[in-house]
Amino acid sequence: MSLQVEKLEHNMAKLTIEVSADEVEKALQAAYLKERSKISLPGFRKGKVPRQMIEKMYGPEVFYDEAANHMISEAYGNAYDECELEIVSQPKVEVVQLEKGKPFIFTAEVAVKPDVVLGEYKGLKVDKVSTRVTQKEVDEEIEKERERNARTIDVTDRAVQDKDVVTLDFEGFVDGEAFEGGKGENYPLTIGSGSFIPGFEEQLIGAEIDKETEVKVTFPEDYHAKELAGKEAVFKCTVHKIKAKELPELDDEFASDVSENCETLEDYRAEVKAKIKERKEREGRQKKEDQAVEQAIENSQMDIPQPMIDLEAKQLADDFARRIMQQGMSVDQYFQLTGLSEDKIIEELKPQAEKRIKTRLVLEAVVAAENIQVSDERLDEELQKMADSYQMEVDKLKEFMGENEKNQMKEDIAVQEAVTLIADAAVEG
Repeated sequence: MSLQVEKLEHNMAKLTIEVSADEVEKALQAAYLKERSKISLPGFRKGKVPRQMIEKMYGPEVFYDEAANHMISEAYGNAYDECELEIVSQPKVEVVQLEKGKPFIFTAEVAVKPDVVLGEYKGLKVDKVSTRVTQKEVDEEIEKERERNARTIDVTDRAVQDKDVVTLDFEGFVDGEAFEGGKGENYPLTIGSGSFIPGFEEQLIGAEIDKETEVKVTFPEDYHAKELAGKEAVFKCTVHKIKAKELPELDDEFASDVSENCETLEDYRAEVKAKIKERKEREGRQKKEDQAVEQAIENSQMDIPQPMIDLEAKQLADDFARRIMQQGMSVDQYFQLTGLSEDKIIEELKPQAEKRIKTRLVLEAVVAAENIQVSDERLDEELQKMADSYQMEVDKLKEFMGENEKNQMKEDIAVQEAVTLIADAAVEG
C-alpha cells in the first residue's frame, strides 16, 4: 500500500491510497470464494462454478464491490495509522481506479482536528452572583418538603377542590355526536395539573361524587387531531372518587422526621437555609465557569471543518436515542409521536455540537498553554471517587480499565482544571 496526503482548505485533507495489483487479485479471489455459493450456471452445481466462467458470463466487475469494500476497510485503517493526522470525521471515499490486473486506487477525504489560536482567557469579567438566602426561599423549600411527606386520604364529605386527585368517567361530544378518543373510564386526574384541554379541569371544581357534570371546552386551533381543532365540545363527566393530600403539621416532630440532624423546627429552618446557600454557591460557581469559558471561546480563533460538526451531532443524536430507549420507548415510536426524524434531530443538534467542539478545543489549548499535567496520584483520587459511586473496590475498577481509558480520564481531568483556572482568574463585576 502507498499513501499520499494532500492538505485542503478548512482543515480538510485528502488521502490517496493505492493497493497493489497482487492485493487486488487476492481481494477478488476472496470475493469469489465468499459469493460463489449464491451463483449457479447450467451444467455446474451451485457453488461449484469456476471464477473464470462467472466473470465471462457476468463480466469481471461482478466481484468488484465486495473486493473494494474489503480493500477500502483494510487499507484505510492502515492509512489512518500511517498518516499522523488527527482525523475527526468519517472518511468520504471515492474510487479512482478498480480494474483487474491494475492497482486499486481510492481517495478518502477527512476532517482534521483544527489548531486553536487562543485569545484572552484570564481576567475575564463575569456577573456577580448573589448567594443571599431569603426567608421566603426557606419557607418555600420547607413547604415542598411538607408536600413530599403528605399522605393521601379519601374524601367523601365534600365536592372536588383544586389539587384533588379524582377518578372519573367522561365522554366528549361535538355537535351532539360522540367523537373517537373522547371517552375514558376510571381515569385518574389531578385537578390543576394541566393534563387536559385548557378549562376542563377548572370546571370539575365543585363536582360531587357520582353526580354527572357537564364540562364545556373549545379545542385549541393547533390541536393534534385536526378534525377537532377549534371545535366546541361538551364532556359529560362523573367523578367516582376524590383523594386529597393531608400535609403534616409544621412542628418539631415534622423537623425530626425529615432531618437526621435536627430535633426542633428552628434547627431545621437553619439547616434548610444552609443547604439553599450551598446550592446557590454551587450554581453560582457553575455560572461563573460557564460565562468565563464562553468568553474564552469568543476570544479564540479556529476553523472547524463541517464533517467534524456532523459527526458530533450524529453522536449526540445516538445518545438521545439511547435515552429514549431506556425510557421504554422505541425511536420509531418517538418519531411517530413527535413528527421528527433522525435527519431533523441531527440538524437541530448541530449548533450544540459546534459549541461542544469549540469548548473542548479551547480548553485543550489552555491545557497545553499552561502545561497542565495530571499525576497518577490525581488520577487515583478520581478513580476512588468513581469506585465509591459504584460501591466497588478501586482495584476492581482499575482491572476493568485499560491504559487508553486511564489516559482519557487524565485528559478529562486536565480539561476540568483548565476550566477552574479560567474561572478563578475571572473578575466578578
